[in-house]
Amino acid sequence: MRPNENPTPCSCQDTEPANSHVPKHALEELEKRRAEEYRQHLLRTGKENDVLILAPANTPLQYPLKGFRVTPMRPTLIPGELAIGQNEKELRLSSNSLLKLNEMLSRVTYTSTIYHIRTEDLVYFSFEDHEVVFPIEIRRLSVPVLFDPGKDVNSQVTVVVKAFLRYKELNLLVNSIRWRYPKIKIIVADDSLEPQKVEGENLEHYLMPPAKGWFAGRNLAVSQVSTKYFLWVDDDFVFLNNTRIERFVEIMEANPELDVVGGQVESNSFFFKMNYEEGTVEEGGCITRVFHTHAPLPGFDGCFFADGVVNYFLGRTAAVRKVGFDPFLKRVAHTEFFVDGLGDLLIVTCQGLEIGHQKHSNTDKYLSFRQPSKWDSEAKMTHHFFKNHLKCMKY
Repeated sequence: MRPNENPTPCSCQDTEPANSHVPKHALEELEKRRAEEYRQHLLRTGKENDVLILAPANTPLQYPLKGFRVTPMRPTLIPGELAIGQNEKELRLSSNSLLKLNEMLSRVTYTSTIYHIRTEDLVYFSFEDHEVVFPIEIRRLSVPVLFDPGKDVNSQVTVVVKAFLRYKELNLLVNSIRWRYPKIKIIVADDSLEPQKVEGENLEHYLMPPAKGWFAGRNLAVSQVSTKYFLWVDDDFVFLNNTRIERFVEIMEANPELDVVGGQVESNSFFFKMNYEEGTVEEGGCITRVFHTHAPLPGFDGCFFADGVVNYFLGRTAAVRKVGFDPFLKRVAHTEFFVDGLGDLLIVTCQGLEIGHQKHSNTDKYLSFRQPSKWDSEAKMTHHFFKNHLKCMKY
């Protein structure tokens, strides 16, 4: 097995090295953290195992069994004992010497002729009575986006909250966070009708247009996160003696492929999986929510793969941003985020990761916004009918 492309040090001629402004006393530790984050990035993107497997020479032909990757419109040598042409769609080579024939094949390159950042091609190769076909993956190289995890949970996680009307509960939540984590950053997105000040050290309070909505607030809050992870909490939660953000981080760090780790709100371990059928082109698909999990997370007792979790979860910032929260959904919305992330987010729910829920009575004004009207429900289903190409959706 050999790497898809043999990486070589890139040249930095006439440019200033990116590490030239890093203080010398901090450089070694920063490089270690960067190396670990890049290793996890390769695991998440599948590039760490991005190797070529050359088919054994059971026939006279040796070729990349799974194909290989090239950059658009750049000549690339094909690994193995063969390669393809010079400005030709079809190339014929002949020689009386097998050694010379192999030498010629090793020097010819493949170049895509149409620019596209994500496509494929097929290569056909024949020798005497033998013929093989293998794919070529044409991809524009993407630049890694890494988050410096720093040295402790304060530089790894931001606590994010969407607030609406319930300032008494919000302030109690903030105080409980500060009691456990005095320095951690808190971001509050607030679309209350009559905003009040929410102040504190390392707390950012973002005011929105009144009643803009649940998912619009989530989008705003997550957009301001600069840490690798964020912890989502509702404005009426409260940190308990046994609320430990570090435990979430330990699970994520040990499993770099994970995107969301859900906890439990007191005894409520809300989680579900979704049965999805694509359906026909004309009618669309069907989604049914089922209150079960898929399988255990190896090595972590009490953790199970799921498709959706409770409103108390640690999210991988970059992954969640790619899915986003649909701002059309203003009132009741939760499962809908996980519907949009189905197949893109790897999710687990874990027992023992607990937060408290405040006892309070909602005001009539709050309830008038909390409960969707018949029009809201009908508009939401119409929205999913088009957006998610659905024939039916059962919660």
